[in-house]
Amino acid sequence: MLRPFGDNVSAMFHALRHWRRARTLQRQPIDDDAWNAVVRSLPLLRGLQPDESAHLRELATLFLAEKRFFGAHGFEVTDRMRLSIAAQACLPILGLGIDWYRGWSSIIVYPDDFLPRHEDVDEAGVVHEDDRIYSGESWELGPVVLSWAEIEAQTGSDEANLVIHELSHKLDLLNGQANGEPPLHRDMDPAAWAADLQAAYDDLCERTDHGEETVVDPYASTDPAEFFAVTSEYFFVAPDLLADSYPAVYRQLARFYRQDPRRRLPATIL
Repeated sequence: MLRPFGDNVSAMFHALRHWRRARTLQRQPIDDDAWNAVVRSLPLLRGLQPDESAHLRELATLFLAEKRFFGAHGFEVTDRMRLSIAAQACLPILGLGIDWYRGWSSIIVYPDDFLPRHEDVDEAGVVHEDDRIYSGESWELGPVVLSWAEIEAQTGSDEANLVIHELSHKLDLLNGQANGEPPLHRDMDPAAWAADLQAAYDDLCERTDHGEETVVDPYASTDPAEFFAVTSEYFFVAPDLLADSYPAVYRQLARFYRQDPRRRLPATIL
């Protein structure tokens, strides 16, 4: 029996993509000295096993080949900056694969925080201008926007990571909207995911509303999408803090990201 035409085309494109990526890994390897320097500068990469580090390097190679970097307002994005961003961006997909960053191709890097000036129209037709200062943004099917000053300031941070925050939004958006529920694996229970994250989110909101000090950044109480992004930061940078504060969330993220950073980072990075 002949296979459907669509299946043949899909298989052809899959084979072509695989061939192109294999050629990229062969022809565009990351320089050893450059890679080792970036790894040494990023404490969140400590504890990776040799095979994990090698796989991260391959993912970063493909990321650099498939994403285009632009400096805002004439800012020069150096090779070191690109490689540092790529290494951090690929840590969340270490157990997922580069295809999880499909559907977008650009990264815009500002030298510092920026003012995007978004405009929203409410139900009454009144236009409201957002004049908040941003350090990062992620757009559905659009670019990731990052502040290099913020990235550098967070190097060695025991809680925050702007690159992981914004790239987790990209994973969240694969379902079509940022709502704190990325596409879950077949062996995951969506109801359990929703229940565990909702319970932790409600707890954080209540504590924040009462002015309590919280281990997790109160910004995570903004909405479910930000809760997912912020807890993803903690998952990779300070896994012990997240696991102690919200163990059910940690377990869900471990299932989703197919990683257990607490095993390689048993204590908060200092």
